[in-house]
Amino acid sequence: MLKSNYQLAPACAGPDPHTKVPVLKAPKGSCDCHSHILGPLDKYPYVENRSYTPPVASYEDYTKMLGILGIDRAVVVHPSVYGIDNRVTLEAVKRGGDNFRGVVVVDENITPDEIESMNEIGIRGVRVNLLFDGGVEVSVLDKIVKLIEPFGWHVQLLIDVSVFEPFECLMNLPVDVVFDHMGHMHVSKGLNNPGFRKMVKMIAEGRAWAKLSGAYRISELDRHPFEDTDIFAKTIIEANEDRVVWATDWPHPSVEIDMQNDGDLLDILLRWAPDENLRKKILVDNPAKLYGF
Repeated sequence: MLKSNYQLAPACAGPDPHTKVPVLKAPKGSCDCHSHILGPLDKYPYVENRSYTPPVASYEDYTKMLGILGIDRAVVVHPSVYGIDNRVTLEAVKRGGDNFRGVVVVDENITPDEIESMNEIGIRGVRVNLLFDGGVEVSVLDKIVKLIEPFGWHVQLLIDVSVFEPFECLMNLPVDVVFDHMGHMHVSKGLNNPGFRKMVKMIAEGRAWAKLSGAYRISELDRHPFEDTDIFAKTIIEANEDRVVWATDWPHPSVEIDMQNDGDLLDILLRWAPDENLRKKILVDNPAKLYGF
């Protein structure tokens, strides 16, 4: 295992510990579909090859935040700072039991037995990260897909769709594709950006999903409520409301503006999906289908 040098990558802020009670009353069975657990660092050290150095974000703090939001279920996504050492994520999913699922980071050397073991714990996907150091390259995507396909797992992509060139390699994958943070494209590039349109087309055709999350990552504004993201979220929802899920992105690693409050982030969904039945689909029904709750 690589030893960490915590001075190699810039430190980033931790989550706001004073979670606001949201206006939105989450329906029973609601799911936060993207979060990370970090630390303790003496047990789970970060890899040297990383882009940022986050503070500890514990399982206990995360579940406390979920309780304030009224969210019952969660999906823990393996962060890039751990490379392919998935122990912290696997432990969190185990602790969460039937209400938790997970997404891991693996390479082409993963074995079917290892995948089966993770599947039994509650892992349902593999993340391919092309934004932060520590991720897996897209060049190994085909090999990984062949390994995970028998288990019904999906591929989750952390990419900026506006600069991702090999889109054609995603079009005919035999597994579901899930786009992080609405495609992680800055709003200044506009609705007609070719990469954004390709993502929306895949969603409309039922070949991909999108996470309604990370408004603060793509907005030109530096504070809540990030109204300039509304048209992008609504465009994705209108493309196929059966293929979108919602997420906090707790503990919001590598954020360059003031730390966001998770209560505020849930309330953004009141604008993006003003209809109560649509919100139930996004918060409850769609996650249950994608993650097998």
